[in-house]
Amino acid sequence: MTTADDRAAAFLTAITYLRIALTPVVMALVIADTDPTWARPAATLLFAFAAVTDFFDGRLARRWKQTSALGNFLDTTADKLLVTGVLLALVEVGRASIWVAFIIIGRELLIMGLRGVISASDGTVMSPSIWGKLKANVQFLAILLAIWWPAVEIGGVAIATLALWIAAAVTVGSAVEYLARFRGVLAQRGSPGQGA
Repeated sequence: MTTADDRAAAFLTAITYLRIALTPVVMALVIADTDPTWARPAATLLFAFAAVTDFFDGRLARRWKQTSALGNFLDTTADKLLVTGVLLALVEVGRASIWVAFIIIGRELLIMGLRGVISASDGTVMSPSIWGKLKANVQFLAILLAIWWPAVEIGGVAIATLALWIAAAVTVGSAVEYLARFRGVLAQRGSPGQGA
């Protein structure tokens, strides 16, 4: 017989896997956007739904006390796959700069490696900071605008393009904050005689 905790854990895991499954679907819709009357709205709605599931996933996990190292790993992995995959699709169709994609994806790889180093050194789990949460929200909003691409400009620049560059700037700020927060661990790990 399954308990309430088991059902809660299964539900949260299903939400995470759903976010992963939606990633290639949104990518395909963005790339196949030859008929804006259906492809673009569908991609926009599905991406928005996936982004909202991330918010509720974390909120419900804390409320139901279902947080775990595996759950955190799956949740962050699902977010990175969603952002990375859809960004690449947007670059493919010319709605995102390759440099914006490089900055955002590069940051995710950097922090993923940082998490591994810190966890291997003393078992410390990197908890999300306000910068990390801000980064995720700004990225989701910017990508949503880039998928929909509203005909709005600020100073001659499309609002979606501006939002993506703002997201890239916040992403850099988030990376700097993480590196500064764990510089002690990194310095110790990199000292002579301290490496693996």
